[in-house]
Amino acid sequence: MAKWYLGEGEQSDVVISTRIRLARNLADYPFPARLDTKTRVAVNELVRDAVPAAAKLHYIEMKTLTQAQIVSLAERHIISPEFASSADGRALLLSDDEEISVMLNEEDHIRLQVMKPGLALAAAYDTADKLDTAINDTLRFAFDEHLGYLTECPTNLGTGMRASVMLHLPALTALGRVGTLAATVSKLGLTIRGAYGEGSAPLGDLYQISNQVTLGISEKSAIENLKTIVLQLAAQERAARAELLKTVETEDMIYRAYGILKSARMLNTKEFMKLASQVRMGAVGGLLQVDAKTVNDLMFTLQPAGINTLAGKTLDARERDIERAKIVRERL
Repeated sequence: MAKWYLGEGEQSDVVISTRIRLARNLADYPFPARLDTKTRVAVNELVRDAVPAAAKLHYIEMKTLTQAQIVSLAERHIISPEFASSADGRALLLSDDEEISVMLNEEDHIRLQVMKPGLALAAAYDTADKLDTAINDTLRFAFDEHLGYLTECPTNLGTGMRASVMLHLPALTALGRVGTLAATVSKLGLTIRGAYGEGSAPLGDLYQISNQVTLGISEKSAIENLKTIVLQLAAQERAARAELLKTVETEDMIYRAYGILKSARMLNTKEFMKLASQVRMGAVGGLLQVDAKTVNDLMFTLQPAGINTLAGKTLDARERDIERAKIVRERL
């Protein structure tokens, strides 16, 4: 089955993906940090059995995966880096297309996540809400009338929802405007960071914008607020892109990037992501006859652990760089 990131959605020239994540805990158990491995496994199995068969989610005990497979899941944003840091008493529920994933015993008992291509906040929330309701019908979530859903980290109290959108902003980055935009949206209860979460660099000019406020605001309000800002950012990126594409310097940069990707024999991660970002801007700007979905796929799957997973063995850095360049040449 095709992965979700090979699909196309609204605003897909700028918006790579939408994610809705719900944090939930079972009322009858302490938070994961206070559970031993045996009890964590018991919680995992309770949640697994509460998921409707119609959801078609595969149950994966993290200890059965190789380190490369685990890190590759984090590289594709299916699990969090924190979840990848330990397999002890942890499990994952995952759909074939990787659109739905449920991390069990991360910071909370349940981290339910739905990802869709393009800007699809309402659709992603609807899918997450239905699965959340189905699990809650069987298991009792920790909930307080005044505080809402109870979570280990106080910043998730209330709705327990994080709505986020991944954006490709090469033009705004090149013009040095992202810092100002980040300061502006923070005043509106949103945050912009690198695509791999807090503290991460915006590799490949990929950014994640998400809601910061979960308490005292409804899921619908949070989603509408985020959607409004994302549409404004997308419009600004298009205007900046049009401005840059009028210059021969930008045209030259994009064609050089395309030429290197089509002929290079070695590509490290940082160089590859930079060049792929430039080629993607040329593709969505109509300069190159390249499918942006192909570039998306390469950017998601050719991270270090992803290459090891594709190769079926652990490669050293040099071998990975050679393999990455080979795959890029074949795909482009």
